[in-house]
Amino acid sequence: MPYSAEHKQQTRAKIVESARILFNRHGFQDVTIDMVMENAGLTRGGFYNHFKTKEQLHHAAVSSFLHGRGAEWRKDAGVDPGSPGEDMVRQMILGYLSSEHLGDIDGQCPMIALPSDIARSNPQVQTSYSELLQAMVGLFENGIGKRGREARQQALSMAALCVGGMVIAKSLPDSELAEEVRDAAQSFALSQLAG
Repeated sequence: MPYSAEHKQQTRAKIVESARILFNRHGFQDVTIDMVMENAGLTRGGFYNHFKTKEQLHHAAVSSFLHGRGAEWRKDAGVDPGSPGEDMVRQMILGYLSSEHLGDIDGQCPMIALPSDIARSNPQVQTSYSELLQAMVGLFENGIGKRGREARQQALSMAALCVGGMVIAKSLPDSELAEEVRDAAQSFALSQLAG
């Protein structure tokens, strides 16, 4: 008896989430299809019912973050994109640039976990990454209370501080310097909000 469309969708989501976590832990190059499928509790043959290539899976894993783990993260951080304002932006900065987010390798945003992999990836994966950044910039832009070019520039700067600060902090694991970088980026981003 063939599986239902719902079962197929759930299986695909399981594969995508397995890949997202493994890519965060090991990077794109060091993750194999066998690793993804084993981590998902599935057989390798099942992979090809959902994806033609590992690159397609990479695209799906990066794309899934915004409405999957990213949505959970925003909820936990008290970020409500439906209620724009400076408080929401403040919560986003505090949550994104938190020690907890830095230490959550499995749940980290792909913009932190995978920037080198994305830079070397195909255009489809790069587009997914760009969409994540655009979502963050849009969230900031809608919440800072300004309009036009000034709002856009401030939102882009805040996003660059958030992502860049965390990428640098992540590259200095378990060190005081990592916490200093993360804390400095958070403080400066918050000061720009107040400015």
